[in-house]
Amino acid sequence: MRKIIYWVHTSIDGFVNGPNDAFDWAVMGPELSAYSEGLNQRVDTLLYGRPVWEMMVGFWPSVETTSPDPHLATFAPFWRATPKIVFSHDYPGDEWASRVVHGDLAAEVTALKAQPGADLLLTGGAGLAGALTELGLIDEYHIAVHPVVLGGGRTVFAEPKQRLKLRTVESRLLDGRIVVTSYEVAR
Repeated sequence: MRKIIYWVHTSIDGFVNGPNDAFDWAVMGPELSAYSEGLNQRVDTLLYGRPVWEMMVGFWPSVETTSPDPHLATFAPFWRATPKIVFSHDYPGDEWASRVVHGDLAAEVTALKAQPGADLLLTGGAGLAGALTELGLIDEYHIAVHPVVLGGGRTVFAEPKQRLKLRTVESRLLDGRIVVTSYEVAR
């Protein structure tokens, strides 16, 4: 059975984006980039909710032409080559989305996890992550806490309706400033 890995950046006050959807605060140093690349090596499909998808598709297709950043230069080809599934009730799709899922979230994701292949990576997106968490479909959580207080925005978990017990697998300080902790669902 494939796993769903949730990889997210958050502020120390628990927000995945700031007021007005600002995401200019997550700094990718070499160690954090290497951690992210390690997760990429475990997966063969990327999962997105519509809000994060629209941000990603507006940035990653041609980022190498606008930035010399080594993380961007490494991730952009991976992003372009990896199948991407967007979950949305009404998004029609675009040239970069391999598939758009409009139907029953639990049934669609359960079927994806049952298919042969490598793991699935959900990058950011509090709404989809919250829905998949409520359904018990996320297997691992990798949370990068950046040393910034945003004071508002979307929370890492969109108001969970039930308690979720996790087991801490590892916690590391990366680039001398970002704490990344990985968790597995305690079953």
